[in-house]
Amino acid sequence: MPLPRPASGTGRWWVIGIVGCVVGVALATWWGLAASLGKVTFTDTGYEVIDQRSVRVEFDVHRPDGEAVTCRLQALDTTFGVVGVLDVQIPASQERSVHREEVVRTTSRAVTGVVDTCTPVATGR
Repeated sequence: MPLPRPASGTGRWWVIGIVGCVVGVALATWWGLAASLGKVTFTDTGYEVIDQRSVRVEFDVHRPDGEAVTCRLQALDTTFGVVGVLDVQIPASQERSVHREEVVRTTSRAVTGVVDTCTPVATGR
């Protein structure tokens, strides 16, 4: 059974629709790459509550070559309140990805530890 042909005069709209979709996908891809390439990103890889006053946080940092980074770690209680904060300096190196484990001291028992932010260190260039 042959496929039905579109009504005459609608072919132009099919072409416009396909071109519009291709342009939309290209713009979305460009915007996504522009927003993430060369940026500092981080991934929480684990945590361990050590005792009533400390939690170990494990994380990976991905950054451009030779860029120093400061990461802020937080320890959270059962209500997601911040009970401890630690700023970690990661010096510049040729490694793009770095795995770190740090202990965050707390004011009361934490139930989790997370990375809040990682930002490049401003250099006086």
